[in-house]
Amino acid sequence: METIIEQLIADFHERPLPSLTRRYAQLPFLTGKIDTVIGMRRSGKTWFLFQVMSELLAKGVPKESILYLNLEDERLLPMQASDLHLIPDVYFRCYPHLRDIPCTFFFDEIQNIPGWQRFLRRLLDTENVHICITGSSAKLLSTEIATSLRGRSITTEIFPFSFLEYLRHHGIEVGEGRRPGARKRALIENRLRAYLLGGGFPEVQGIEDEYRVRILQDYLNVVILRDLVERYGISNTVALRYLIRHLMNAPACPFSVNKFFNDLKSQGISCGKNTLHEYMANLSDAYLFFQVLIHTRSERARMVNPRKIYVIDTGLINACSRSPRPQWGHLLENFVFMELRRLQETIEYYKTASGREVDFVVTDRKGRKFLIQVTAEIDKPTTRSREIKALEEAMKELAVSKAVVVTLSHEEHLKTEAGLIHVLPAWLWALSLRNFFDELG
Repeated sequence: METIIEQLIADFHERPLPSLTRRYAQLPFLTGKIDTVIGMRRSGKTWFLFQVMSELLAKGVPKESILYLNLEDERLLPMQASDLHLIPDVYFRCYPHLRDIPCTFFFDEIQNIPGWQRFLRRLLDTENVHICITGSSAKLLSTEIATSLRGRSITTEIFPFSFLEYLRHHGIEVGEGRRPGARKRALIENRLRAYLLGGGFPEVQGIEDEYRVRILQDYLNVVILRDLVERYGISNTVALRYLIRHLMNAPACPFSVNKFFNDLKSQGISCGKNTLHEYMANLSDAYLFFQVLIHTRSERARMVNPRKIYVIDTGLINACSRSPRPQWGHLLENFVFMELRRLQETIEYYKTASGREVDFVVTDRKGRKFLIQVTAEIDKPTTRSREIKALEEAMKELAVSKAVVVTLSHEEHLKTEAGLIHVLPAWLWALSLRNFFDELG
C-alpha cells in the first residue's frame, strides 16, 4: 500500500493540471476548518478541486506542497481506516522539508473509506495542512459532515454550469453587467435557448441530442439506485420512480403530498403519506429537486401550503419530458430559480391577498426583499395584465418599490403606482445577476 501511495503522489506531481472552465464558486479556506465540496453527481466537483489547485499554483504555491488523491482509485482498494495514516506518512517521507510549511491536501470521494472522519480530524489537529474533500451526495451530505467532523468543516456547493459558466465553456466571453453588441447579443440569445434545452452538466456539453438525453437519463438512474434506493433502503421503487417522473414533468409547479398520495391511490400504487414526505427529503438531499415554501409569517401556513418544486438542471427536465414541445415558461422559471439558488439567498414564493402569485420573493443577507416574476412572453395583453398586477399587489403588500419580470427576450421599464418594474430578457438578467441586488436595492 505504501508503494502505491508513493506512486500516486509522484504521478500527480508529474502530471500537468487539466485545462478547465473556471467556476465562480470559491473555497473559504478558513483556518481550522475542512473545506467540503458537495453537490449532485457529475456536476464538476473534482474539476473544481483542480481549479483551486491551479489558483494556488498561480499564487506561487509549490506543487509539491499540494497533495491530491482520488480514493476511488482501484489501486488503493481495499483501503481501510487503519491504512489512512500511511498517506501523510508517505507524503512527508517523500518531502520532509514541507513539514514546516503549510500544505494543502485534496481528498476525492474519501467517504468510501470507513473511518475517514477520525483520520481527518487527527490530521487537521496534528499536521500543518489545510484539507479539502469532495464526495457524492450519496454518502457525504452537509448535515452528516457537520456531525461527523464535529463542526470542523465548512461546505461549498457545486452545481452544473450556470449560464455565465456555460458561455465561458463554449468560448463566449462576456463582461458581467455590460451590454454586448448586436451580433454577440443574437449569439447569446441563441445560446440561452440551447442552455434551457441542454442544461449545464459539464460532460454533455457539445454532445449530440440523442446521446445527451441518454447520458442525462443515466445520471438520473444512478441517483435513484445509489443515492436513494441503496442509501435509504427504499423498497417501494415503483412509487419513488412515479414521484420522480411526476416532478420532472411539472417543474416550477406547486406540489402537495396529499394530492399526490390520492393520485397514487387512484393508480393502484400503495405508498403512505409519511413515506412520500421522506422521499421528498431524500430527493432534496441528493440535490435532484429543491423545494420552495410560501413567504408568510405563519409557520403553520408555510407547512400546509403546497411547495413549488424545481429541478437541478433544465437538461434533466427535457431528458425526462413527455411533452413533444419545450415548455419555455417552466424551463425559464426553473432557470431563474437555479441562478438564484447558486447565490444562497433565501428564496420563497408569494400569494397576494387576492390570490395572485409572485414566483420569487428573494431575501438577501442584508434583509432586503426583491420580487421576481417569470414569464416566457409578455406580449399578450392577458399575460401582461396578470403578471404586472400580481407584482403591483405584492409590491404594495410587502413595501417593495422595485421589481423584475424575467422574459425570454422582451425588455422595458414600467412606472406603476406601486413602483418601478424592470422587464428584462433572461440572458441580460443572468449576466448582471451578481450586481443585481445592489443595483435593484
